[in-house]
Amino acid sequence: MASGKHSRKKAPKKEGKSTRLWVVVVGALTLALAAAGIVLISRNHNAPASATTAAPPAALRVLSTSPAGDNAPGDATISVQFSTDLAPGSPMPTLSPPVAGQWAVLSPSLLQYQATAPLVPGTVETITIPGGPTGTTGSRGQHLDLAFTSSFTVAPGSTLRLQQMLAELGYLPLNFTASSPLTSPTQEGAAQVGTFTWRWVDQPSSLTSLWTPGTYNVITKGAVMNFEAQHNLKVDGVAGPAVWGAVLTAVESGQGDALPYDYVSVSKTLPQTTTVYESGSAVYHTLSNTGVAAAPTADGTFPVYARYTVTTMSGTNPDGSKYVDPGIPWVSYFNGGDALHGFPRGSYGFPQSVGCVEMPIANAAIVFPLTPLGTLVTVS
Repeated sequence: MASGKHSRKKAPKKEGKSTRLWVVVVGALTLALAAAGIVLISRNHNAPASATTAAPPAALRVLSTSPAGDNAPGDATISVQFSTDLAPGSPMPTLSPPVAGQWAVLSPSLLQYQATAPLVPGTVETITIPGGPTGTTGSRGQHLDLAFTSSFTVAPGSTLRLQQMLAELGYLPLNFTASSPLTSPTQEGAAQVGTFTWRWVDQPSSLTSLWTPGTYNVITKGAVMNFEAQHNLKVDGVAGPAVWGAVLTAVESGQGDALPYDYVSVSKTLPQTTTVYESGSAVYHTLSNTGVAAAPTADGTFPVYARYTVTTMSGTNPDGSKYVDPGIPWVSYFNGGDALHGFPRGSYGFPQSVGCVEMPIANAAIVFPLTPLGTLVTVS
């Protein structure tokens, strides 16, 4: 048998103990970290990092208010539009001067005022939206930086509507009856369709001839003055916002004229007389004296604007001399220095005064209570 070399196959290398140990350690560490809630992330430097910060809430702003400018109607709708939704319970805007009603949320970012009374004619109305930490709040907790204000002017009221309300309240010698009821209390300040009628029959033509619906003349001025006097307002016969506000309130509450309707007619026809009408009836008649030819009592109709139980009267006589008469009783001024008053004379019934209407003192005492501020005096 031929001898030869035996060939040996190389046995494959076996993994060393150190390699196996490393795998076991890494595996165990991974399981331990996973159990602790820690995850090892292989970071790819080329990939963008994910955003984790939420966007800040949109700023809260007032986008618009309505109405704006001048001549807003008395039944105008007041509203405020915000740039974002409001939080429930957010503080509401305020109105100055106040208007009866309350704010309503029409949509999360729109408020509307639900008025239960008309806006007062001629009033400058201011809307104030509160700002700062305690002010108007958005749905995500944001606030207006500063308080926001906006103003508008309510249109002047119509003379016709003023007359209608004064008639309803009894300050005119006429009644007013509306053709149909109001559909909303906010329409109270708007002229209504309806009719005027005289409260009493057979009124003197010197009074009835003064009436013109829709025209602000002396009969309306006298009624306004009477109303002002009874409501502690400045008695000037000017129907400004204070008068309109008080008249609207009186209509709503049904607070009518507390006095009878009085009217005075002074006749220059000899013998000169003064007749007082109360609630449509002639209740007193007396002889009286008007001004002399050089200082006549002016013809026309005038409202009583000042009254004194006793006062000092002074002026200039027709000859240029001055007079000062203290202790003149029962005085009702109606036209400049012309007044109804008592004065001692030997007789009455013809011109003797310096423009005033004089009566016997006892008679003037009866007339005086029948001539409150605003009473019309017609001289003819």
